[in-house]
Amino acid sequence: MVAISLTISAVLAIILGIVVLVFPKLLRWAVGLYLIIFGVLQLTGNYLSFSPF
Repeated sequence: MVAISLTISAVLAIILGIVVLVFPKLLRWAVGLYLIIFGVLQLTGNYLSFSPF
């Protein structure tokens, strides 16, 4: 599960890096969306790996 989250974040980083190079004014939006998505993936990864047994 961790490898999938790291892969998703790596692909997002590459895509957003290209977008920022093409459209510098979108830097705030790109960073904000990246942080939100990364945070959600981190939270869901912790809850999905939890087992009560």
